[in-house]
Amino acid sequence: MLEKLKESLINAPIVKKGDYDYFVHPVTDGIPWVESAVLLEISRAIKERFNLEVDVIVCAEAMGIHLATALSIETGIPFVVVRKRQYGLPGEVAVHQTTGYSQGQLYINGIKKGDRILFIDDVVSTGGTMKGILNALQQMEVEIVEVIAVIEKGNGKKIVEESTGCTVKSLVKVDVVEGKVVLEEV
Repeated sequence: MLEKLKESLINAPIVKKGDYDYFVHPVTDGIPWVESAVLLEISRAIKERFNLEVDVIVCAEAMGIHLATALSIETGIPFVVVRKRQYGLPGEVAVHQTTGYSQGQLYINGIKKGDRILFIDDVVSTGGTMKGILNALQQMEVEIVEVIAVIEKGNGKKIVEESTGCTVKSLVKVDVVEGKVVLEEV
């Protein structure tokens, strides 16, 4: 299972962002293009493996959007995007994120106390984005049913779990070794 995703990861180019080895991949960057077969493979694997008894799927802008869209179409569950833009709507919650290569503000709208949510993101590597969003969701008193990173890289999963108490699940785990993406056991 997930053969298309795995093959595309093995063939992904690596670029340096400072000291950070960044792999460029359709799921994590939207380039060269996102194949519908890979999205379908991902959404079906999530549907088979994880608890989808939720009210809403929550994703982070920008690279969680296509994943949440595919999963929403596959399951019929609506989704909300944690955005980089402030709207000033009632109940809006600001989230500060710091990753291995950037930092900024994100904004949560459309989630209310008691909502059962599945949070999905493309990758957890440093844990910065996921940690910030999950902490904010916990303060909003939602029920976090599942936390899914399609791709796991580095220590981000451990950092998120230790700082939020949430279990982070992934479909594939990768590392960058000598300029190449290497798949590891999840």
